[in-house]
Amino acid sequence: MRLSDLSERLELVIGSQYCDSWRKDMVLPDLGLSVDGAVSAGVETSAIWRAVCNFVEVPATLL
Repeated sequence: MRLSDLSERLELVIGSQYCDSWRKDMVLPDLGLSVDGAVSAGVETSAIWRAVCNFVEVPATLL
């Protein structure tokens, strides 16, 4: 998954109004990092997306 795909999915799930803050501040339990922290650490975007899906209720069409 490309980073741009991850960003688009996050905006759909979190909402564009809160997405930037959420990416920086919300620590995903599966990774122990925020989305931005995981990207900086080199975690694969597909693994980040799975961690997001585990943390929030995600519509089945976005999995």
